[in-house]
Amino acid sequence: MSDNSRRHYTPEEKVAILRRHLLEHVPVSQLCEQHGIAPSLFYHWQREFFENGHRAFTGNGKRAHRAEAAQQDKVDRLEAKLRKKDEVLAELMEEHVTLKKSLGEP
Repeated sequence: MSDNSRRHYTPEEKVAILRRHLLEHVPVSQLCEQHGIAPSLFYHWQREFFENGHRAFTGNGKRAHRAEAAQQDKVDRLEAKLRKKDEVLAELMEEHVTLKKSLGEP
């Protein structure tokens, strides 16, 4: 198989293959044959899966809440800034209209 025709698996596909081995007890050799992968690649995926599995549990707790709160703070600041600009623009327009009237312009 040439490099150009090599199959690239998504993270979801890799997890599904690993799950079949770990939960359904499908032999590694059978999975490798079905998916056209080398056993060394399967074991590489498995090692990465176990080394990085803790990341599945981060981001759902305090970190995600802090990120959401920071995003909301940014939105609130930008909305306040926009309101202030609108107020300043309204004042300038009012002064402009008053000035035009005082100068007798239509």
